[in-house]
Amino acid sequence: MEGWRGWDEYAPFYDWENARTLGRRDVAFWRRFALDAPGHVLELGCGTGRITLPLGRAGVRIVGIDRSAPMLARARQRLTRAGLSRQIQLIRGDIRHLPFSVSAFTTVLAPYGVLQSLLRERDLAATLDAVRRALRRGGAFGLELVADLPAWEEYRRRMSLRGWRRRGGAHVTLVETVRQDRARRLTIFDQEFTERHGRHRRTSRFALTFRTLSVPQMVRRLEKAGFAVTALLGNYRGGPWDPRAEVWMILARKT
Repeated sequence: MEGWRGWDEYAPFYDWENARTLGRRDVAFWRRFALDAPGHVLELGCGTGRITLPLGRAGVRIVGIDRSAPMLARARQRLTRAGLSRQIQLIRGDIRHLPFSVSAFTTVLAPYGVLQSLLRERDLAATLDAVRRALRRGGAFGLELVADLPAWEEYRRRMSLRGWRRRGGAHVTLVETVRQDRARRLTIFDQEFTERHGRHRRTSRFALTFRTLSVPQMVRRLEKAGFAVTALLGNYRGGPWDPRAEVWMILARKT
């Protein structure tokens, strides 16, 4: 099982779903974080550019890296339409093996659970090591964990979302199944998106898998990798973290 599986298939639906769930609630936080230090910023798992483009518009010089070619294709279309090609660079690559020179960035972002798609401990360790090499000394590393994945209720074939997609005029529904593999500390989201356009109907099925990581576990891994944790946050306004918080943010610096 590989955590990157399913994301190519998810690309046509990612923005549609996120507009109805997370939306832009975290964008202002990442904008403030990235603007705190001058220099180049790296975003891990940039996807369709949901975070990348607003930061570029704010004047941040940012590089986004993602493994999924379909996700990046959508990001590049948005980048071209926004006229931000000089401000933003998009690269297809593996976050476990970052293709950048040592100390190339002042700041690295890992928004909304991207590190939890690394399902094996060695993959997470390799990514943290790669981030440390890419950051300059004292550089900032900000990451978000999806809060308390093991507490997600298991259910089968629940209608989760429905609505119209403006581009193309299709009506989209999401039927979702959530499974817990507690032995391997994984949460699996089986996704079934159906698009209806007139009499035409198309269904896409895939699974997205995330690894359980608590904030204390992630703090220990960061410290082992050579980072000093500077803040644990429980919301996007900078409030303190506790285990019941709906948002789990960790900020650190390269030592």
